[in-house]
Amino acid sequence: MTASPISPDQSALWTTAPVIDYEPAPVSPQADPPCPGPLPASLHRRPRRVHRPRETPPPRAAVVFAETALRQVIEVIDRRRPVAQLRRLMTPVLVDYVIGRAGTPQRGSATLRRVRVRGVDTGGEPTAAEVFATFVRAGRVHAVAARIEPHRDRWRLVALQIG
Repeated sequence: MTASPISPDQSALWTTAPVIDYEPAPVSPQADPPCPGPLPASLHRRPRRVHRPRETPPPRAAVVFAETALRQVIEVIDRRRPVAQLRRLMTPVLVDYVIGRAGTPQRGSATLRRVRVRGVDTGGEPTAAEVFATFVRAGRVHAVAARIEPHRDRWRLVALQIG
């Protein structure tokens, strides 16, 4: 048997080319001095205090209303309180929202943990307040955000978001 000669098309497949080095040349340590460390005075400097304008505290009645209203909302969702008791505390749209939340099955009962109320300042007496709260259900922490505004002679929930 004789071996067949390699054709010119096949010889192009077997040739190699030198690899071009793309890495830069190494630099000696004397060329680039190391980065200087921090000065001792800067390590013991006190941080600057950010000046924030002092916010006016919300009226005490708003804080009491927010705590009471959120506690009642959670009790309605847990079906421990009738929905009719919420009608004087919030707008009708929010009552429907809470009824929808009460329709879903819940694991365990909820406990209100912390309520924070922040007055919305419009230049004088607060005309509204933002409410932030947390509650615990079945070992998990949930958040609540709401807005309350004066309505006739008392406060009223006008926005509610339960997470």
